[in-house]
Amino acid sequence: MSANWEDLKPRVLSGVAMIVVGLMTVWLGGLWFHALIGLISGLMVWELVRMLDPERRTEALMLGGLAALVSFLAPHLPAAVALPLLLAPSMVGLGRMGRGGVTYGVFTALILLAGFGMTGLRDDFGLLWMLWLVLVVVVTDVAGYFAGRMIGGPKFWPRVSPKKTWSGTVAGWIAAAVVGLIFAQWTVAGAGLAGVSVAISMASQLGDVAESAIKRRCGVKDSSSLIPGHGGLLDRFDGMLGASVFLVIAGQIIGFPPGP
Repeated sequence: MSANWEDLKPRVLSGVAMIVVGLMTVWLGGLWFHALIGLISGLMVWELVRMLDPERRTEALMLGGLAALVSFLAPHLPAAVALPLLLAPSMVGLGRMGRGGVTYGVFTALILLAGFGMTGLRDDFGLLWMLWLVLVVVVTDVAGYFAGRMIGGPKFWPRVSPKKTWSGTVAGWIAAAVVGLIFAQWTVAGAGLAGVSVAISMASQLGDVAESAIKRRCGVKDSSSLIPGHGGLLDRFDGMLGASVFLVIAGQIIGFPPGP
């Protein structure tokens, strides 16, 4: 098998497992979805600490556990309480990091804000919009993966992410626009949803590149080895992180999503 495709089998198998678990919890919503988001958020913070400062093993467990707890509790609290609570793990961890404290503080805040945005999207706007967000991020990644290996061409940012190409990047935008046009038929958003989907796709790619930059700085290939073929949860959900944070911010500006 070509080196370009050697990671395809474990990537597909673990990807299918994640899709099954993800779809089940997204479908169920409520506490099940909140618990999944809390678990993922906590593990991503754990991975982040281990990457930035590998000697802080105890702190990684403590801060990851705190992040998981905060992420799970926040959707059940008034916003005036939830918002400062979401920033608490960043503040608590700053003084405990031997190095990478600023990166830890900012990225942890983004992780928890993204999780809070996803639970809010599912709780307030329903299953359809949550599936739209997930599918936009997934097709961006899948289209980029296959187009990048089949077409190749100029690299997107070789110094930070040597495998990413412009062909894969643009293919992700096109795939996202198609998802937007399909979902436009089922919502009141209209054809403009294609443009919003492309913006979400771009944000997911920025999240991917940001995580790649952290790994490059830390001298690691993957954020962890939790997921065969994908590395760690940060490796797998960095795109969702960027997309969710963008949706939280942009949604307040343009009043999006328009309704359940």
